[in-house]
Amino acid sequence: MNESEFNDIVDNIFMEIEDAVESACDESGSDIDYETTAGILTLSFENDSQIILNRQAPLKQIWVAAKQGGFHFAYDESSQEWLCDGIELFSALSEYCSEQAGTSIKLT
Repeated sequence: MNESEFNDIVDNIFMEIEDAVESACDESGSDIDYETTAGILTLSFENDSQIILNRQAPLKQIWVAAKQGGFHFAYDESSQEWLCDGIELFSALSEYCSEQAGTSIKLT
């Protein structure tokens, strides 16, 4: 995958995450704001905590910073999923968001 393809895939996944956050907030009643600026997606919670997703084009990874720590997700072309230690990005984000929001958040 070249850099242009990587950026297209990341742009699409960031839009999917934004849509999933909106749906999860509607279902849970939580308030999670999001903003994408200069290739960085920031999720902001009512308690002033944040989850930051940043593309790392040279490494072909998405880096996630959350209260739980820093995580590096690589794109698996065969499954078309972003994985970190075998954990899929949306599953991981659901866990991180749930902890930071203080309520169950399911991103799909």
